Amino acid sequence: MRIETERKMKRWREQRWILDQVIQSRGIDWDQGRTGKIIRNCGPTVEKDLTELCSRIKKFVDIPREFSQAAARREEQGRLAEAAGKSTEARDHYYIASCFYTNAMWAVYEDANRERIHWQERKRACYDKFIAYAGRPIERVELLYDGKKVQALLHLPPGRKAGEKVPCVMYIPGMDGVKEDHPASGDPFIERGFALLSVDCPGHGETREGGIKCTASNVEDVGKLVADYLVTRPEIDADRLGVMASSMGSYWAPRVVAAEKRFKACAVSGVCMEPGQFAIFNMSSPTFKLNYMYMAGYDDEAAFDEFCKTLSLEGVTAKITCPYMVVAGEDDEHCDMKFVYKLMGEAPAPKLLYVFEGERHSIRNPKARPLVINWLIDTLLGKPFKSEIIRIDTSGKETRRDW
Repeated sequence: MRIETERKMKRWREQRWILDQVIQSRGIDWDQGRTGKIIRNCGPTVEKDLTELCSRIKKFVDIPREFSQAAARREEQGRLAEAAGKSTEARDHYYIASCFYTNAMWAVYEDANRERIHWQERKRACYDKFIAYAGRPIERVELLYDGKKVQALLHLPPGRKAGEKVPCVMYIPGMDGVKEDHPASGDPFIERGFALLSVDCPGHGETREGGIKCTASNVEDVGKLVADYLVTRPEIDADRLGVMASSMGSYWAPRVVAAEKRFKACAVSGVCMEPGQFAIFNMSSPTFKLNYMYMAGYDDEAAFDEFCKTLSLEGVTAKITCPYMVVAGEDDEHCDMKFVYKLMGEAPAPKLLYVFEGERHSIRNPKARPLVINWLIDTLLGKPFKSEIIRIDTSGKETRRDW
């Protein structure tokens, strides 16, 4: 990154040397479960690559170099497999290459960066190759917004019968996520006959590359565009649309369903619901704030701090009428649970809160992700549930109480 980018944020200037020491001792998972997500999405064959590249990452600036070089190697392996007629092998190489280019881009928070632009081009090209060999229908979707384009990926279940309509979930990634963040194979929504529209919302991925920055509320506009689009698709059941989100998506998703009533259920995990987002931007890794400044288009930290005061769900959750679920770690470092209880308590909708004792923002308990997915599927299919708060302690014991 340019020196101007490196110096525009006070904690980045002052704590950068500490961050490098933390990365040297903790590796690339210092701020979130990055390797776990990569393995989940790419499959176990990626573990050797990860072990090798992570062994060479000793400081922050190593991240884009090592991931981009590993991505280029996988892309070349994909070309060789493709030339040899090995489409399944080529598919896997191209998907992993796309994933690695994504992680290289993540560590660069500025416009007009030549390397980031190049990696974006390669990421898209590799994912297009993955689409070609995926063996299931995946379509690129572009939604026009203020003269620019919101980028999305529509995954449809294979084997769908002629004329059959299927439920669809809009996926909103977290601050550090992108629309490509889904398993190359074995996605639980696709396997259970659901469609999935994964969206680079304002500030995310290719949508941000195209010039659409995030404001406090413009994800609501995109939610309406998504609903408008999905109801026109003959494959989609317009009465069974849901929203799933993670991390900062727990702030964006409630805004979507509060404003757009065609969505019939909302499930989020990893909470960022504190009004003003003080903890994540001032008490967590400085990468979060520098990244969000890029997403929102701010170079002046004082102006960004004023903008952050508008990042609030106060008065928003009170407008949620569809079933609403949250899965949270009790010790989430980005958001004190008191804000979750307060804001969920204001929602008049049927609601379910799971709280995992001892867990932080990246919930390690393997039950957490299936809880979100299974509840969303069951709810969109009409299965009833009880509004309650369920606390799961470290032994797995559940304690339930009503709202």
